[in-house]
This record gives sequence, structure tokens and C-alpha cells, in this order.
Amino acid sequence: MADPFILHPSFILFNHTMSDTTAPQKFEFQAEIKQLLDIVIHSLYTEKEIFVRELVSNASDALEKLRHTQLTEKEIFDDRLELEINLTTDDKARTLTIQDFGIGMTREELVENLGTIAHSGSKQFLKALGEGGAKNASLIGQFGVGFYSAFMVAKSVKVYAHSWRADAPGHVWSSDGSGSYAVEASDAQRRGCKIVVELKDDCSEFSQDWKIKEILERYSAFVSFPINLNGKRINTVQALWLRSKNEIKDEEYTEFYKFQSHAHDEPRLRLHFSADAPLAINALLFVPKDNTEKLGFSRLEASVSLYCRKVLIDAAPKDLLPEWLRFLKGVVDSEDLPLNISRETMQDRALIEKLNRVITKRFLKFLEEEAKNRPDAYNEFYAEYGIFLKEGAAMDFTHKEQLTKLLRFESSLTEKGKTTSLADYITRMGGEQKEIYYLVGPNRAAIESGPYLEGFKARTLEVLFCYESVDEYVMNNVREFDGKKLTAADHADVKLSDLPKAEGALSEDDTQKLITFLKETLGERVAEVKASDRLVDSPALALNADKFMSPHMRRMMKAMNKDGGDSPLRINLEINPRSAVMKRLFGLACAPTTTEATPAGNPEKARLVAGQILDNALISAGLLDDPNAMVARLYKLLESV
Repeated sequence: MADPFILHPSFILFNHTMSDTTAPQKFEFQAEIKQLLDIVIHSLYTEKEIFVRELVSNASDALEKLRHTQLTEKEIFDDRLELEINLTTDDKARTLTIQDFGIGMTREELVENLGTIAHSGSKQFLKALGEGGAKNASLIGQFGVGFYSAFMVAKSVKVYAHSWRADAPGHVWSSDGSGSYAVEASDAQRRGCKIVVELKDDCSEFSQDWKIKEILERYSAFVSFPINLNGKRINTVQALWLRSKNEIKDEEYTEFYKFQSHAHDEPRLRLHFSADAPLAINALLFVPKDNTEKLGFSRLEASVSLYCRKVLIDAAPKDLLPEWLRFLKGVVDSEDLPLNISRETMQDRALIEKLNRVITKRFLKFLEEEAKNRPDAYNEFYAEYGIFLKEGAAMDFTHKEQLTKLLRFESSLTEKGKTTSLADYITRMGGEQKEIYYLVGPNRAAIESGPYLEGFKARTLEVLFCYESVDEYVMNNVREFDGKKLTAADHADVKLSDLPKAEGALSEDDTQKLITFLKETLGERVAEVKASDRLVDSPALALNADKFMSPHMRRMMKAMNKDGGDSPLRINLEINPRSAVMKRLFGLACAPTTTEATPAGNPEKARLVAGQILDNALISAGLLDDPNAMVARLYKLLESV
């Protein structure tokens, strides 16, 4: 499809012939080009400072062309000049001058390149190189549109030019951007181009040294050629991402990271890679030492800068990486970006999405390699940044499988502080086990001291320990791993294999009598009461009967004042017939006679004990909202001691 901005040169109307090479000649643009100029100057760019980047990029382009020409041509005009870009500010005259000692332009090239907006000298040059079987990835930009961004800030623009050809005289091209330009001979010109921008009154800040320095450091810090501002070198840091990893020292990586990320620490991890397919990419990514979100600072923002052949396109492109990778710093450079209109605005969404997928998969592969080859370093990384991987596993369907492999948890079979992966968990599963069990709690001690782990420990079933508030949400969204369902160990529907009956337990008939008493006594506070197959030592446990909202999720909703946080509880109470507490309660509530094993019944006290057992179970489950009734009941029980 043809580019809508590419206009045929026939739109240019020349009022004079070009036979006279000394007299000034004025050229008028037709209405169509005046309209295009208006778009470039007023609509295409949102920030006026972009014109500095565009002119510097064009200067770099011209120098690159000359460097290539020097390889094939013996005679170069003004050959001793350094390949550099010089900027000069004059706040009194309100001018900014940008000079390069590059390829330069003849009179005809000035008219062709600057008079025809749709014409691109850079584009033609790249095409010529391609036809010759070569490809110079350092060439960037498009003469024309980028050049005309200067008129956003300029009263007038003058371009003094001298071609690399010794027999071509110098000329000056000038225009105020209103629709016409003039070209005339100019003596004593150095090779290359010198652009003098006379600034509008409201744009005089661009004649200030500090302002131009700030712009150059932001957009043009990695241009290959020296950039000097008022005689002082600006770009002193190399574009490391384009160099071979084998020739870069750790100190250089650290220096680049600190410069690019405005950081003071050393990076925790780095990934430096290049790819040719499906896109040409050079990337250098860093993981900072600390997760500032974890430290309580504000939410991180996208910080991986997007470049095209060393020229900044966007310092913080929001869609270059998925949201859960917002902790990354660094640079991504792709020569495949469509910059024929503007380096400022990315218009090809499909291309950005492709970049997103390639970089994300490569970084996840890097983490897999770290986890396999340097597990201690990976575990340190995970302790700091695991929350981001969990966020991705829960919300990024495209990369969920890779991310789930990277998750780590403590478990009932690991030492305190040691973690395991879901894949390693599966290798320890018995042949009959079909589910991966987990428990959510504030810490290891709380989970291990609670009643929910007892039945799993008695059956040597491993349980993952989840300490972060987001873990349950992650598990519910991941749902399964390698064909094994992820199941909360405190879920009411969990079924465990039978254990040998312990001596001294209540009989089945007595257990049923106790269950009937508890149902009648507790009434609507419980949805179901039954003997537990998961309790070993604890008297009872409470299970949330609501399949759609776990206890932990309910606490989160309540803390956030969300709907559902105050919904009525539906509790299943499971009791342990082997527990001394339950046997004593049976004696108080159900014993027909008085014996040493079953002391005299006391229905009133039994009802108090039943209520206290339920509240104790609710406390263990984190489901007791109001302790006042429990405290009052406890005092009554103490009175009977």
C-alpha cells in the first residue's frame, strides 16, 4: 500500500529554470505541499524539542554516508575534517546552529532533498546499498519530513551545504516555511551541511545551552559520531547493545545501566541479546537490585527505551513489554521500525506487538536458564521480583505456561526459607495423587500450627505454602500445571484417603450423636457438621462452604470494602472423634450415665463449649469477624472452672 504522505515530485512547481547557478532562485510549493507542511509543523509532532533530534539524526546520516563514500572514492572535498556534529547556541541572536562534516549536497540535491518533502535521500541511499548486496544498519532517518520539523520553532531556516565532490560549489538553501524557498551560491563553505535555525520569539529557550544539552542527552546520547555543544562533547557513553558481548566488561555494563536508568546501584541481572528473525532486534535489559514497589514506593512505570539504530524513539513505550515486566530497565533497538513519517509516533501496532512477544519470550527463557544453572541467584531474584511473575501467571494467558514454571513456593517438605517449583513438586507425588495442594497463610509458622495441614502430613502429602495475598488469586487463575489441578488444602471438597482408626476414638454412633447435638446447638451458624478425615490432633476445623469465595478471598474483599466481603458466612464444621476435647464434649452433651470416661452431663455447659469450639475454628480459619460474643462466652466458661 502506498504511503499517503509520499507525493510525486511533479507536485513541485519551479518558477525559474536552473540554468543560472549563481543568481538566487525562488521556488513556490503547490497547495498540496503547503498542506503537507502544515501537517508536519503543527500536527505530526507533539513536542517541539523533537526537531533537535531530527536534525542531529540527519547529520549522523550524512556522516555515515560520507564514511561509506570514503571507501569507494579517492578524492573527497575538505578531506581532513573530523566526522562529527557541532551545535552552537546564541541566546542573543536567538539562533541554533547544527553543523556536520558529512556527505553534503549539491545545488540539485538541495532542491531534490529539501524541496521535495516526499523525497528521501536516506531512503535512496539505503536502496542503493541494498542493490549492491550490502546493508548498513547505521543509516537512519528520512530527509524531508524530519528536516521540516525545524519550522515548528523557526522564523527561518538556512542550510549551508557543500558536496563531497570537489568540483561542486557551495550553496545556501533558505525558507521561512510559508510555502517557498530560495537557493543561491555561497562561497567558502566547508564540506557537509550547516543548518542555522532562527527561532520564533516564543521558542527562544532552544537557543539556551542547558536546554539543548538536555535534549541531546535524552534523544541522541548514543549517536555513533561525536556530538559537540558549544565545543563540549555531549555523547560519551557507547551504545553497548550493538557491541559483541564478548568484548564488553562488567564495569562497562554497570556504567551503562547507571547512565540509562539514572540508577546508583548495580543491576541484579542483565540480558544482552540480538535476533534477526522475525525482527531485527538488539536488546540490553537489566533487573535492578531492589524492587522499589516492594519497598513501598509508587507503582513502577515502563522503563525500557525504544530505539531505532541508536536514535531514541520513545523513552517509556507502554506497550513494548507486558505490564508485569514493568520492573525491567534498558534498551531495545530495532531497525525494522516504520519511521518514514515520524520517529516520535509508533503507528504500526502489529509490529509493536511482535516486538513485545519476542522480547518477553526471550526474557522468560533467560529466567529459565538462570533457574536451572544458577538456582541461588534465581531464588534471590524471585524473592525480590516473584510478585511480578505471579501477576503475569495470573493475567497473561500468552505466557502463562512459561511463567508458571518459574513460580517458587516453600512447602511442607522443604526447609524453612527453601523453595520448590511446581515441576519438582510433581516429581515427588505418589502415583494416586491427582492434585497439587496448597495452603494460604501469613507465614510458615501459622500454617504449620493450624489444623488444615494435619491430615496431609499424616498421609505424607506435600502442601505448598503461600504467604502473599495475591497467591490465592494466582492459583485460581493458573488452575492446573502439567495436568494436575491446583487445589486449596482447606477447601471443603478435598477428599483424603482413610487412615487407620485410632484407639480411644468415639464410636460411629457416639460421633453421630455429637454431630446431631452440634447441629442443633450451633443452628444457622453452620451449614454442615461431620467427622473429619483430615484432623489428627486438633479438635475441629472450619471450612468455608462457599465455593466461590475462600476465607482468604473474603478477608481481602472485606479489607477493600468490596461487595461480598460482608456476605453471610456458610461454614462446614469438621470434628475429630479422637480428640480429648470432643470426647469430653460428648460426655457433657450426650452421656446417659456418669462414668469416669464420661462425666455427668451438663447441657448448658456443653452448649457454651460447642460455641467456643466453633469460634476457635473460625479464628484458625481467619473467619471470626466479631470476637465480642466469644469473649463473653469464654468468661462464662471460666466461671465454671
